[in-house]
Amino acid sequence: MKIVVLAGGISTERDVSLSSGTGIYKALKEKGHQAILVDVFLGYTGDMSEDVFALNKDWAADMRGVSTEISDIAQILAMRPDYKKNFFGPNVIDLCQQADVVFMALHGAEGENGKIQAYFDLMGIRYTGTTHVSSAIAMDKSIAKELFRQNGIPTPEGIHLKKQECDPKTVPFPLVVKCCNGGSSVGTFIVEKEEDYEAAKAEAFRYDEEIIIEQYIKGREFSVGVIDGKALPVIEIAPLTGFYDYKNKYQAGSTIETCPAELSETLTKRMQGYAEDVFKALRLRNYARMDFMLAEDDRMYCLEANTLPGMTPTSLLPQEAQAIGVSYGDLCEWLIEISLRDVE
Repeated sequence: MKIVVLAGGISTERDVSLSSGTGIYKALKEKGHQAILVDVFLGYTGDMSEDVFALNKDWAADMRGVSTEISDIAQILAMRPDYKKNFFGPNVIDLCQQADVVFMALHGAEGENGKIQAYFDLMGIRYTGTTHVSSAIAMDKSIAKELFRQNGIPTPEGIHLKKQECDPKTVPFPLVVKCCNGGSSVGTFIVEKEEDYEAAKAEAFRYDEEIIIEQYIKGREFSVGVIDGKALPVIEIAPLTGFYDYKNKYQAGSTIETCPAELSETLTKRMQGYAEDVFKALRLRNYARMDFMLAEDDRMYCLEANTLPGMTPTSLLPQEAQAIGVSYGDLCEWLIEISLRDVE
């Protein structure tokens, strides 16, 4: 099968995407597919007159891994002065049209907000993951949380705030300030006192025009992948210090991850049930991953849904799949299989 693994982009999760894409690309090559790894923003500048998919080339050779620092997007933008006229890099669309399927290894704004999916739909390009509509809904945490509440899915109380809007300051301390459309905990802050509040908001507004201010839930953090509407085993995430922020997500050895999580059968089934409810409420398709907090009184809260969950060496979805005996390579093929089934 000819497969374009699409990664990179210009979101703050660029490096994470490149790492996910590298893992997926290598796994699919090992499975015998004609896979290529392409940066959606920088594209491919080689000879398009030949069969690119048949090239004897290591497409991951120049791809960087995840560092503990957020990607320098200004540096990437400077490499393509024409980007405002066309987001897609050279030959990206041509390669995607030649492929049997595009494996979406993108994370963050341009990738999970539905814009690329909508374009692919218009161009007849088949891709992995959910639809453009459900991508957009899930990416906007404010809209997603409204749908959670309407469908009886518990989520932390809070408010949605735009730049220049008056802050009603109705959420008591401690609280969480985070980007409305962010990912990988970039622009997320736990604020314990008034004197740190304005600075946290200002920093979050650096990354997004809209932010969420919500109650802080003290407890344990979990995640639940859902594939084809069915929940995978629950995984617990326990950072050695602080909370599950960008550095703890991608710095090896900084977090203890336990799968299956050490929970009672009752709590496990309840959390898996809520994950499946989120999948339905947001009209998701094929696969996603939901993040939860479990409070000290055993009340659970869904924080958000990730429509293109990470596929890096330390990512959660592959660990959950491994817990039911599905290897990384088999997981990649499984996600392709169900994604193609829905468009046949």
